Amino acid sequence: MHDCPTVETERLTLRPFRDDDIDRYLAVHSAPEVMASLHIPETFDREDAWNQMARHRGQWALRRSGQWAIELKSTGEFIGRAGTHRPERHDWSSLECGCTFDPAHWGHGYATEASRATVDWAWANHDDDQLFSVILPANAASQGVAQRLGFTLLEERTLDFFPSLPHGIWVLPRPE
Repeated sequence: MHDCPTVETERLTLRPFRDDDIDRYLAVHSAPEVMASLHIPETFDREDAWNQMARHRGQWALRRSGQWAIELKSTGEFIGRAGTHRPERHDWSSLECGCTFDPAHWGHGYATEASRATVDWAWANHDDDQLFSVILPANAASQGVAQRLGFTLLEERTLDFFPSLPHGIWVLPRPE
């Protein structure tokens, strides 16, 4: 079993989720822009938010991967989540890097900063030969973050968990 580590960047603290994050987590994931990019149903509620936070913490314990709660160092404000993800799905066997931020904090470079810390942490703590990011083709902002980190589009394919839209599968090979 593994504990979720805390990682600091210049402006952000990537830390384990706490029970008192639930209201901000719900608010971030209820923003229309976030709901659209993550396929979150309109029925998403406090219980769903708590279950997602618990799943993220559980992945750390079981797989040494998971999402961090992201807060601004300057204020301590919870502004989103970032990290790795390796779900138990037959069509998804690789380590994914991803993030989600409150739209009020988009455009400040936080996604790139948190994602760079995620990639660095993944290379240092996992043996994977490559990392992936799964992004909808319409999500230009996330594609930009992936490109800034060196990811390239490998393919577009439909995933079993969301068969109505193809997703871009972006890949980043381990540095030599």
